[in-house]
Amino acid sequence: MSADLTPISPGVARLSWPGELQAEGLGPTVDVVRVALAQAFADGLHRVEVLVDPDDEVAQRVATFSGLMREGVARKVDGGADRIVYARLVDDTPVEEPMGFRRLLNSFLPRKRAISQMLIRAASESGDDRVLLCRLTYKNDWDLPGGVVEVGESPRLAVSREVEEELGLTIEAGPLVLTDWLPPWGGWDDAVCLVFDGGVHDESIADSIVRQQREIREARFCTLDEAHELCADFTARRLVAALRNVSDDPGPSYTESGV
Repeated sequence: MSADLTPISPGVARLSWPGELQAEGLGPTVDVVRVALAQAFADGLHRVEVLVDPDDEVAQRVATFSGLMREGVARKVDGGADRIVYARLVDDTPVEEPMGFRRLLNSFLPRKRAISQMLIRAASESGDDRVLLCRLTYKNDWDLPGGVVEVGESPRLAVSREVEEELGLTIEAGPLVLTDWLPPWGGWDDAVCLVFDGGVHDESIADSIVRQQREIREARFCTLDEAHELCADFTARRLVAALRNVSDDPGPSYTESGV
């Protein structure tokens, strides 16, 4: 038995193999797919892709062991069903080389979103810390300033970048004060939130804020009581945990949803 190649655009073909071949075992199927890939590139193709059923773990292993890199999930493309897209390019680094093997692993190993936030405080006359919070345009509750860490970006640099882009404030991130895991919520996958110390400033720093209007509706220093009223419960818990860790009596440096 052999694998089939179906042209889908100039230089690009979609590869498939019969279930009967897969039933013979992982090794024989991988051997056939590798031969098909080599022949396809020898014939001048520059890309070969495979659509795999998310429930077919054997087919996923065949694709991976054959050197095809996972690119993502195409929704409702194969008879209305979701399919995982695997592909290999003619100039991909050979899997036998360390770089090629690492890239292959990197394509399918789990990835977790990272969010960096900054704890910016202003000491009030009463001695109670007030914390800078932002009301975002895409949700009603308030949050600490910050945002998603870009691919390949340092979380510490990311939070300073976000604060400057969204608030017009140039503040260098200090030490990490809290790592908070956020479970899946409201359409978001889970994430790790890293809270960095932004130091204590005069409250007048709020007057120099230049809001990025696309994302920030309002930004101001709030008391902890106000934070409990304005923030989602898990954000308020994270804020309390972060404040505790910049005090003289720090708590745990790792929390899950602020606890």
